[in-house]
Amino acid sequence: MTLREQVEQDFRKRFGAAPTAVVRSPGRVNLIGEHTDYNDGFVLPIAIDREVWIALRPRDDRRVVVHSLDYDASLSFELGRISHTGTDWSEYVKGVAWALQEAGHTLRGLEAVMTGNVPRGAGLSSSAAVEMAMERAFATVSGLPWKPSEMALLGQRVENKWMGVNSGIMDQMIVAGGRENHALLIDCRSLSLQPVPVPTGAVVVVLDTGTRRGLVDSAYNERRGQCEQAARFFGVKALRDVDSRTLSARQNELDPLVRRRARHVITENERTLQAAEAMRAGDLTRLGKLMDASHDSLRDDFEVTNDALNTIVSLARAQPGCFGARMTGAGFGGCAVALVAPEQTDAFVRTLHEKYTQATGNTPHLYVCHAADGASVLETHR
Repeated sequence: MTLREQVEQDFRKRFGAAPTAVVRSPGRVNLIGEHTDYNDGFVLPIAIDREVWIALRPRDDRRVVVHSLDYDASLSFELGRISHTGTDWSEYVKGVAWALQEAGHTLRGLEAVMTGNVPRGAGLSSSAAVEMAMERAFATVSGLPWKPSEMALLGQRVENKWMGVNSGIMDQMIVAGGRENHALLIDCRSLSLQPVPVPTGAVVVVLDTGTRRGLVDSAYNERRGQCEQAARFFGVKALRDVDSRTLSARQNELDPLVRRRARHVITENERTLQAAEAMRAGDLTRLGKLMDASHDSLRDDFEVTNDALNTIVSLARAQPGCFGARMTGAGFGGCAVALVAPEQTDAFVRTLHEKYTQATGNTPHLYVCHAADGASVLETHR
């Protein structure tokens, strides 16, 4: 049974009628451009075909009732009186309602069943998938227009103000505005989107190390503070405004730790723009080399990899048909991403699974991914 069938079936059992709409919202994997988004820089993600699904119908009152199949738990609250009580899945639902109302939208109550197969805590943006799915659900029952950039900013507000994570805008932007068979080059300052075709000669494979990190508790906020310190040193709004030449000229004036953090962000922005050019030209060799350089910078200068990520990336690069590989997401565990020749993908997955398990004792999960559309309403019953 598909996930869509599961939420529709459970909805009928639970609420005694068919849902009036079904919403899907993808996870995402970032091909290159890590820790650049909160520095007003560039990112190059794809939405992936692992998704959150919601079956729903409107209510005639202001109550929101959501059941999660994944957690076997239900949530019920009134739209006018939303209180923050924890850090579990239900806070994302409540946070979305809070953010939409704060932005001046009038919401209608709904009842819904939700499930998904975006791995949690793996760096594939399961939280943004839930946020955009719930925004799409509320927009559907409340008659709100779907404007990807606006909805993405509200999703980021949920992360920043409701969940307490100082994340950038990338995750919500790609989940809201993804396009099939394309990556999106996102300018995180202007929020402009440029679709970039994924070359047909490569397959994106997500490499889940089986290690997890809690983003709220990680060194993420510390890294962000170091980047802001570097921007203040250069007298600019964000590190996006500094190029490699300027860094080279003044790097000896910087604290060594802050210098390494700045060097990663500045060179990563340049790599991301070059990667988009390489994709447009179908130059997979160059794209792979840029991905490799990105990982090495994240490992050595930004220091957000771990042993599992370094091992799986090293093993992936050694496999026939692999153009390049790098960690993806915030780091400290979670996933890497590799670019692999289509005819060698099966052997790549099989061999990497075996070698990584032998090397670490961890069981990896390897996902061959297709670039998918962003959050959408798939079906509405009149």
